[in-house]
Amino acid sequence: MSRKTSVLENGLIWFGAAVGLAEILSGTYLAPLGFSKGLLSVLIGHAIGCVLLFLAGYIGGKTCSSAMETVTFSFGSKGGYFFALLNVLQLVGWTAIMIYDGSLAANGVFHIGSGIWAVVIGGLILIWILIGIQSLGKLNIVAMSALFILTIILSVQVFGGGAAPAVSQETLTFGAAIELNVAMPLSWVPLISDYTREAEKPVAATLCSTVVYGLVSCWMYVIGMCAAIFAGTSDIAEIMLKAGLGILGLLIVVFATVTTTFLDAYSAGVSSELFSEKLNGKWIAVAATVIGTLAAVLYPMDNITGFLYLIGSVFAPMIAVQIVDFFILKVRHDERKFCVENLIIWLIGFLLYRYLMGFDFVIGSTLLDIAITMALCIAAGLIRKAIAGSKQQNGRPA
Repeated sequence: MSRKTSVLENGLIWFGAAVGLAEILSGTYLAPLGFSKGLLSVLIGHAIGCVLLFLAGYIGGKTCSSAMETVTFSFGSKGGYFFALLNVLQLVGWTAIMIYDGSLAANGVFHIGSGIWAVVIGGLILIWILIGIQSLGKLNIVAMSALFILTIILSVQVFGGGAAPAVSQETLTFGAAIELNVAMPLSWVPLISDYTREAEKPVAATLCSTVVYGLVSCWMYVIGMCAAIFAGTSDIAEIMLKAGLGILGLLIVVFATVTTTFLDAYSAGVSSELFSEKLNGKWIAVAATVIGTLAAVLYPMDNITGFLYLIGSVFAPMIAVQIVDFFILKVRHDERKFCVENLIIWLIGFLLYRYLMGFDFVIGSTLLDIAITMALCIAAGLIRKAIAGSKQQNGRPA
């Protein structure tokens, strides 16, 4: 039997997930709002996203199931394949994006070619994968301690720059800013149970993971936002150089990319195991890393906002259905191949999310989409229960 992970180890894993270039880069997009409104959008957006993240992790932790196994509870044993496939695709995409961003930033600090840096970063991720999640404890403590110190140094440089803030010219609405903040923790919803299921204390580990991720991710967003406001640039390498970090900046870039992207590749492997018991998650994770590295070398991936919104439209209605089934209706559908009614409700939620994106809601569209999807799911559950009760009553002998 594999060793269970401690609460501390889970916290360290999610600290590493939060300290990422994607978070810093996403934070730079908030600069047009100015500091006060930008910070408020960070706090509101992360609060929404992290509640969903906690509930997803709680389901997996309590049932000792991987993220994609929990999806089958609502959508059926075969219906879960659809979301597992989407999850693997988004995780390979994240792997490529993170390696690409990391290689550009590293090359901006130390010029040896972004392609070479992509290979170096991809190689380090492979080492993390081959070591394995249960054996990363001490290595993760060292890596996270170093990353924590380096991030403190970066924060001091960014916040203590003393430069006057750039004049705010709002090209981003407050609602859109909230969506950018919700989307990041939401992108981890189809992953978190892959780690909480391995925990000694699932509920405590889920809470610790969510709080650590939420706080640190907010910190990263604010670093990116303030760097763009005060330094006047969204280029990560330029921010590092202006902060005078040099080799320390390089270490931040490489460590942050490796510790975050490892989770994406690892979970791509775990999700793939849903398709067949013969598939080895570790080697699928290796393949995801290799594909992501090649994509980072060959294709430009400079703007991830569209990708973030796509993730939100897929996984927001998915977790909404799961929350209703697990916490409210207390039903499972994994004995069925397909839970057609829940799949239809998800599709409605997906299309609704895409439609709502055309409007500017102050609190963003995710919360509204989730509320409507949950209402539909509750209604369907009550109708299903009423029909089952009627059949049972009619089947009784007179």
